[in-house]
Amino acid sequence: MIMKKTLLVPLAGAVLLASCGQAGNGNAGPVYLDVDRPLEERVEDALSRMTLEEKVRVLHAQSKFSSAGVPRLGIPELWCTDGPHGIRPEVLWDEWDQAGWTNDSCVAFPALTCLAATWNEEMSALYGKSIGEEARYREKDVLLGPGVNIYRTPLNGRNFEYMGEDPYLASKMVVPYVQQVQENGVAVCVKHFAVNNQEAKRHEYDAVVDDRTLHEIYLPAFKAAVQEGGAWSVMGAYNLYRGQHLCHNEYMLNGILKQDWGFDGAVISDWGGTHDTAESISNGLDLEFGTWTNGLRGETSNTYDAYYLADPYLARLRSGEASMEVLDDKVRRVLRLIFRTAMNTRKPFGSLCSPEHYDAARRIAGEGIVLLKNDGGVLPLDLSSSCRIAVIGENAIKMMTVGGGSSSLKVQHECTPLEGIIAAAGDKAEIVYERGYVGDVSGDYNGVVTGQDLSESRSESQLTADAVALAASSDAVIFVGGLNKSAHQDCEDSDRLGLELPYAQDKVISALAKVNPNLVVVIISGNAVAMPWADEVNGIVEAWFGGSEAGNALADVLFGKVNPSGKLPFTFPGKLEDNGAHALGAYDPDAVRVEYKEGIYVGYRWADKMQVKPLFAFGHGLSYTDFSYGGAKCSKSVVRSGADVQVSVDVTNIGQVAGKEVVQLYIGDDESSVERPVRELKGFRKVALEPGETRTVNFTVTPDMLKFYDPASGCWVLEKGSFTVYIGSSSTDIRTTARFEVR
Repeated sequence: MIMKKTLLVPLAGAVLLASCGQAGNGNAGPVYLDVDRPLEERVEDALSRMTLEEKVRVLHAQSKFSSAGVPRLGIPELWCTDGPHGIRPEVLWDEWDQAGWTNDSCVAFPALTCLAATWNEEMSALYGKSIGEEARYREKDVLLGPGVNIYRTPLNGRNFEYMGEDPYLASKMVVPYVQQVQENGVAVCVKHFAVNNQEAKRHEYDAVVDDRTLHEIYLPAFKAAVQEGGAWSVMGAYNLYRGQHLCHNEYMLNGILKQDWGFDGAVISDWGGTHDTAESISNGLDLEFGTWTNGLRGETSNTYDAYYLADPYLARLRSGEASMEVLDDKVRRVLRLIFRTAMNTRKPFGSLCSPEHYDAARRIAGEGIVLLKNDGGVLPLDLSSSCRIAVIGENAIKMMTVGGGSSSLKVQHECTPLEGIIAAAGDKAEIVYERGYVGDVSGDYNGVVTGQDLSESRSESQLTADAVALAASSDAVIFVGGLNKSAHQDCEDSDRLGLELPYAQDKVISALAKVNPNLVVVIISGNAVAMPWADEVNGIVEAWFGGSEAGNALADVLFGKVNPSGKLPFTFPGKLEDNGAHALGAYDPDAVRVEYKEGIYVGYRWADKMQVKPLFAFGHGLSYTDFSYGGAKCSKSVVRSGADVQVSVDVTNIGQVAGKEVVQLYIGDDESSVERPVRELKGFRKVALEPGETRTVNFTVTPDMLKFYDPASGCWVLEKGSFTVYIGSSSTDIRTTARFEVR
């Protein structure tokens, strides 16, 4: 059976609205249908008209991606869609496989690691606006994203869906995304709340995190999405915290999210993340989704009626075992979500697969690409001197929008790296392709088929030999490899098995380097990878999963149409043991109790503390031009507690081409009574500069930026003393410092 969204229920609401009248017309009618009345008045009016059965019915799914409305009252159902990189194709009523529609293709936007790598809030706003328009056009009410879980380990298979290792960067980048999606009348569902930092044992492991680490590292991005972005829904995580599953966790949902942060939206379970009726009732869950993975032991006539917040909840309410007050709070939250989305009569129409969306995807992908190494100026490639360019590697031809889990998409169009390079070169150079290695030859996921034939009969040795022969006879070589979205790579429901590249790519790269010095290695991934060959090659590019325009965006950078300005949103460790969680033995894929022993020392914080040199530092990224920094200046050398400090620095483009630099501000507490990181990111500005141009970059350092979380008091504390401001081009490339004192 195929269930699809129809206009029948919304039209019923429209009929009621027309017959009952609106406030402006002087006609009496139901308050909940009057769009000019305050939201809370409408919610209370609708709530007062609902029966007990109707109240319970809106709290759980009725199909794979929809929940019920109240047809009697003209209140429509809610329709969700997977994100956060594009709008998932329509699926069967009770299955993950696609329904076979022909009008549900989408634009794939770059993975959120790529968005974070832009270090540009304008790109985040453009991303949110564009994907929000696609969701609106497809009549979706809730977009299941963005994800802001912190990059704790480079083995997490789902890191590509998130915004890196730093809470400040993730906080600043998530807010415009949230705001712009919701401008379209589509709710975001920020996920996965919280301390969900691995896929191994994701339904079973209990994250053991101290309160200071929780508040300083793992919660800030969620808090920003809720309090600054105004997120209308939040998704619980699969794993446990303090012995309770996070989809019904008293401390996280009722305590922090709803009470401390004042969240008035709906908490939505991850699909199959609900495990207990009593906890679901009491501990903050509002809307239960999931099918076949919901813990039921047997099939019923209608599986959805057996959900924890369905008939079992209704029975407890009828018996007096469950509180009506708690029920009404849940219903209010779901009604707010419906009024903000499905019953929003003033939202725009949206658009799908528009030229503007493809342009946005290309711009974001291009601005997120990170130039990691460029010795000898091997990039940009000069088409006038490169008559024959070899492109080698499976990832040059493999479609990357299909697979990886819930973010898998059916795209209208995907430009691969090879296609982008051929298009950019035109008739100025001969482009010749060799595969070099064989990885994953599959081309389908949940019924979405790429149509690619990736079968290969040559042996590994023959593939390498053919690639080396081509490289030796070419003027330049572009190797396009990295990870893909298969199990144990960048993929939901499994973690990576190690830091190294799969499919013997390291051997191929080293062999290519021996025969051609003009070798550029392009890594497609959502994670850091080991690079034992890093000293053997002159050019290294991190291109991420770039979406529909991945190939064109990459070619723009390789040939100099776009000057790279991306910066790493997480640290590339030299080896796995250089990561805090792994150094302390605090990651075990088989463990059901995961202790975050590294505490606040995640990513660059750990590298700084232990004086470990990363392969590539957090915030690192090169340009085709160079920038010089003047001396940092503080507006005051001594400030009273509670006052702001203005910090400024002059930045100059000293190269020959226009470029963008991300000026990064870190702060270190010189006299803290508690152990603190050497420095922490507290500001960044992306500035565009013409050759020879100088711009003064200004930052405001607020008291909140100087505080640490005190678990004993449950408060953020600002101590008096000396603070150092570090300004530079990455966490390790500090160009200038200044100091001020708080008295």
